[in-house]
Amino acid sequence: MAAVAAGLGIAFSAPAMAGATLDGVRSRGVLACGVNVGVAGFSLPDSQGVWRGMDADLCRAVAAAVLGDPNKVRFVPLTAVQRFTALQSGEIDVLIRQTTLSMTRDTTLGLRLTIANLYDGHGFMVRRDANITNPREMDGMTICLSPGTTNELVTTDYFRTNNLSFTPVLQERMQDNAASLQAGRCDAIGTDATQLAALRSQFTNPNDYVILPERFSKEPYGPVVRRDDQEWFDVIRWTISALINAEELGVTAANAEEMRRTSTNPEVRRLLGADPLLGNALKLDPAWAYNAIRAIGNYGELFERTLGPNTPIGLDRGLNRLWTNGGLMYSWPMR
Repeated sequence: MAAVAAGLGIAFSAPAMAGATLDGVRSRGVLACGVNVGVAGFSLPDSQGVWRGMDADLCRAVAAAVLGDPNKVRFVPLTAVQRFTALQSGEIDVLIRQTTLSMTRDTTLGLRLTIANLYDGHGFMVRRDANITNPREMDGMTICLSPGTTNELVTTDYFRTNNLSFTPVLQERMQDNAASLQAGRCDAIGTDATQLAALRSQFTNPNDYVILPERFSKEPYGPVVRRDDQEWFDVIRWTISALINAEELGVTAANAEEMRRTSTNPEVRRLLGADPLLGNALKLDPAWAYNAIRAIGNYGELFERTLGPNTPIGLDRGLNRLWTNGGLMYSWPMR
């Protein structure tokens, strides 16, 4: 990972009109970021206890944007059941934890869903020797699921619609579901395809398991914040957008410093803070996006480093390509 040295930190003066969460983060000098308890490629401590993965790095990007230092993060591991309560109660400032953006979550929990940072879909993983090629062949199976997730509902709806039966085994931790599948306590795991790939990458014999190709739900992941703080919502949404915009403009962790000094492109100058327009709009330092990009790279760099074909997860970008390459990743104009 291209890291931002602490020396890149910039002294901020909190404007009088800054939102409560932004003020709180600045006052504490640390971002409380809710992540998964441990899924490879998203948020998982390495052998040194350092959190790695897409979600962990997005937490660092927010810390870099707000505090000027990507290391000023307190990672709070949360299960699917715990995640929304932790955000509602103020235990965390933002939830960046493989959370599907859906209507009822956006309208009934007192929370705001910000922007999609990954497009996924529900799938199933089964043992290869089960010789299952289609979910419709899974009638009567025992399926491991995590309670409080959209996957529990999607699986129930799918089996009911297709007049199939299944026995659910509900466990909060996805790692427990993985252990149960390997031990034969369930016949399949139902969750989003990226998580299935992440789990399989850590199996003792990953080739003994197959992720069925069919996807039958839309599962866009994105950060979640409390509904009562529009300014913080803006900070999170536009930090993610800045990473996407950086890829569109060819700005990387390695060239951001030079492009900030030399580029005459007005879009690049605004993004990197040579023109302070965007930082002023968010009540952040003009270098907010520059700091985030220097910390974790642009969106393409982030994906390739954490989930891409050359990682143990081994995912193609697919829908997560830029819109110019046939994908869905698209930043609103930053002007």
